[in-house]
Amino acid sequence: MTLAHRALFTWFIVLVFLILLCLRLDPRTTWNWFVTFTPLWFFDVIIIIYVIIKFIRKWRNLTCLTDLLFFYKWNIAGVLLTIASQVMICLTLEYPQQIPIYVTVAPVILLLSTAIFYVGSRLGKREGWIQ
Repeated sequence: MTLAHRALFTWFIVLVFLILLCLRLDPRTTWNWFVTFTPLWFFDVIIIIYVIIKFIRKWRNLTCLTDLLFFYKWNIAGVLLTIASQVMICLTLEYPQQIPIYVTVAPVILLLSTAIFYVGSRLGKREGWIQ
């Protein structure tokens, strides 16, 4: 999939999500919040399939599997934490009095902290980054 197709597909998914969100926020509809987040979960499944395909393509040409697993575990963990964050947001919106806010925000904080650690470790390996 080329970059233009990925960008158009991403914008289409975001557009469908925003349309469903506007329809859900209308007081006349009584949908479940999980229906509203369905396009984002579909997008996350597509990303997981894309990462698995890239993993298999590189695994055929590589002899050391541990290096490849170390690199792609960040991608899969990021997508899984995104899905966990979306599920927790849906559960909190569906049952607002039963789930504390710190439980809802925990996957988001974990996702952001791992993203900061990943970017910092990748930048630390570049020459001339810290003088």
